[in-house]
Amino acid sequence: MNPIILILIFIAATLVGYKIIKNVPSLLHTPLMSGMNALSGVTILGALTATAAAVHTGNKILGFIAIVLAMINVAGGFAITNRMLKMFKKKGDKHE
Repeated sequence: MNPIILILIFIAATLVGYKIIKNVPSLLHTPLMSGMNALSGVTILGALTATAAAVHTGNKILGFIAIVLAMINVAGGFAITNRMLKMFKKKGDKHE
């Protein structure tokens, strides 16, 4: 595929994603973040598969970077979701 078309698709997807997330009510941010963490897990599987099928060293390096960034996204997302959920617990509640 033409690289310019791929760049235009990336820019369009970025703008649409920003517009959608911007309009989400704050009450839905925690459930939406949990769903996105699950979707990022699928992204990791895709990056692992693409990296395993890569032939050239440069492609393998890009795949490795994609895997690392997706893992940071998942771990950070779950940490933030956990922190947000702790805000809703009562002070006397001992369960963790």
